[in-house]
Formats: sequence, structure tokens, C-alpha cells
Amino acid sequence: MTLKASACRGATRKAVLAGVALCAAQLANAATVTIATLNNPDMLELKKLSANFEKANPDIKLNWVILEENVLRQRATTDITTNSGQFDVVAIGTYEAPQWGKRGWLTPMTNLSADYDLDDVVKTGRDGLSYNGTLYALPFYVESSMTFYRKDLFAAKGLKMPDQPTYDQIKDFADKLTDKANGVYGICLRGKAGWGENMAYVDTVVNTFGGRWFDEKWNAQLATPEWNKAITFYSDLLKQDGPPGASSNGFNENLTLMASGKCAMWIDATVAAGMLYNKAQSQVADKIGFAAAPVAVTPKGSHWLWAWSFAIPKTSRSQDAAKKFAEWATSKQYIELVAKDEGWASVPPGTRKSTYARPEYKQAAPFGDFVLKAIETADPNDSTLQKVPYTGVQYVGIPEFQSFGTVVGQQIAGVIAGQMDVATALKVGNAAANRAVREAGYQK
Repeated sequence: MTLKASACRGATRKAVLAGVALCAAQLANAATVTIATLNNPDMLELKKLSANFEKANPDIKLNWVILEENVLRQRATTDITTNSGQFDVVAIGTYEAPQWGKRGWLTPMTNLSADYDLDDVVKTGRDGLSYNGTLYALPFYVESSMTFYRKDLFAAKGLKMPDQPTYDQIKDFADKLTDKANGVYGICLRGKAGWGENMAYVDTVVNTFGGRWFDEKWNAQLATPEWNKAITFYSDLLKQDGPPGASSNGFNENLTLMASGKCAMWIDATVAAGMLYNKAQSQVADKIGFAAAPVAVTPKGSHWLWAWSFAIPKTSRSQDAAKKFAEWATSKQYIELVAKDEGWASVPPGTRKSTYARPEYKQAAPFGDFVLKAIETADPNDSTLQKVPYTGVQYVGIPEFQSFGTVVGQQIAGVIAGQMDVATALKVGNAAANRAVREAGYQK
């Protein structure tokens, strides 16, 4: 080996060692961003693609805490109310963001980077995540609810789904399409207990059947004919035409059932459309039709409004890094990444007007315009036939709702499981709701 070659090789070795030292120093000084989110397909895709973010931001390390929906809500609420500072970014929705923002628990989403283009974000989503005009979370996806159905099964029975079905029609279809011998159920619906699980759907049924949680003086209204009729209809429908074990099924479980061809109909979040139309995720991708969420005595509150979004607790010790991640995860650039990885039908919906203007999205997502309209017409300020003192379509917009909403959800899951009758469940639920608002000082 010549002296020149040896010196060159030595220099190369020194450069490699210097590079390793630099990388080690960067890792040692990296800001860790702990993200608490839920275990649904869109969030799992985000975790997968977040390697792109870490590559572009070597000074930021992402730590993922992925939880079942009910557990996420409990953990996030405990963390924020006790100032424990476990999480730098939390996935929350239109229920929590305004309340937590009002209490000073969240960092306002102001001074966003110039290319974020906040005006491109759908107004309904922004408004639902704001308090007094200040935005407290960035929407990852925004959703309403809708009816999915199997076009092939309807055609085989000579049935036609109207653009706006009624619940009576849904019941008639479910009765005719249930084929338990072949493992096909007329309808799949949420039955898993939780204020954001079964109650998210059940509340829309109650709304459109003319019910409400409270009257204008905050007296609970669960022990009423409207609630009784709604819950009786819902429970009878699931017992007669739903899958076994329906009281354990939430969004993810029903998505799996529908995508594997086990359900003739499913009424749930509009975000599921992107998954059901994705051939890689759905065995019935070419057989799915869609319609509006059903109505009964009133169209008010028949379809919900929700936005899974990223917020930054005031207790986060990595504020700047957390904000950089939240912006990236809800950006136009991230939507392009998903489109490249999963196809345009599967990009996070409901957030950006530019998505709905893309020819590629229009072609891949025949449900796109319908979903956007459902999101824009869901009205949290006018979701019941009779007047109420609260806001929210599928929840009551007060802090106490998490507690009594879950109690009511447990009672109704008990009805589905055959453990109690409707009247008993509603009596218990009514007492829990009354007690909560009375103790909180709402009742005068």
C-alpha cells in the first residue's frame, strides 16, 4: 500500500468516525415527541409513513402510544386534567378541543408555517376545533356518518336503496337480506359500550327519532317515549339482523365485518368509505354502494360531525417539535404521501378543500362529494327536534358527558347482550345523567 493511499484511507476512516459521532450527538440531543393516538387504519398508516418525517427531521424522535379508542380517551383525559405531561401530541376531537382549549390546557394552533394553508382546511373542521375563534387542534380527518350497503346483495333481492333511506326502510332491507346460514347479516352497527363508541351512533338514532338528552332546564330526558322507541328499534334490529356478539363491536370490528363481506349494510363513519373502496383492504371494494344516514321523524341530528385531530398539551416539553409534527401529519404533503402509498381513495378525508378539487381523488373516490356535503351539513348547534341547552350531534358538549355518556353506553350494550330490558337501562341512564348535571350545577 502506498503512503498516499494509506493516508487517504485514514482520512476516510476519520470522516466516517466523525459522521458517526455527529449522528450520535444528534440522537442524544433529539427532541422526543410522544404521540397518543388510536388504533384505526388511518392512524396506523400515519405511523408507517412517519419515517418520512423523522428522516426530514433527524433532530426529532417520535414515540408512538397507540391505544384502543376508549382507552385513548381515558388516558388523554387523565393526562391533561392532572398535568402529568406524558404526551406531547394527543389525538382528540370536536368534543375535547373547545373544552380543553377554554380551560387553557392546550397550546393554541397559531403562527402556523406559511405553506400550511389553513384557509384550505374545511371550515366545519376548523370551527369544531376552536374556542372563541382560536384553533386548538389540527384536523387529521373529518367525518360525518352515512349508510354503506352491498349493491350485489340488493340487486339479487330486487331491492333499491334510496338516496335518503328511512329507518323503517333499513329494517325492511335488513330483514330481507339477513342470511345467517351463509354468514351474512342484514346490518352491522356499533354495540361496544363507550360515549364515543356505541353512543356516537345511538345518539343519531335518538336525535332522528325526536329524542334529546336534556330539556332546556337540564332535566334528563332518557326515560321518555322517544328514547324508548329509538333504543327498542336499535336493539331489536341488531338482535334480529345483526352479527353475534354485537355488543362487543365498535368501529374497527364492524369495518372488518363489512370489508370481509359479512354485512349487507353498515351505518357508521364516512371515513370508512376510503377503506371499503380500497381493493387492498376490502374484499367487496367493487360492490359497495352508499347513501345518507337514515332518518325517522326528523332529519335533525341524523348524521354526526367529528374530527380526529392533533392537539398539543400545555404540559408538553417539546412544543416546537410537537407542532412541527402536527403540521406535517395534517398537511397537503402528507395527503400526497398517502395517495402514493395507498391510493387516492384512502387519503385522510374531510380536511382539505384541495383534496376534493383533485381529479385523481374525484376519480378514485366516488363518495367524495357526498361525504363533504354530509360534513358541511351536520349541525352541532341544531341537532334535535326540541330545543336543548347543549351543543353536539353525537355527544353533549360538557365535560361531565364522558362519565354519564359511558354509563348510558354500558346500559344499552347490556340491552343488546340480553342482560336487561330497554326501560330499565334508560331508567339507570336517566338517573346517572341527572345526577351528573345536578352535581355540576347545571340544574337550577
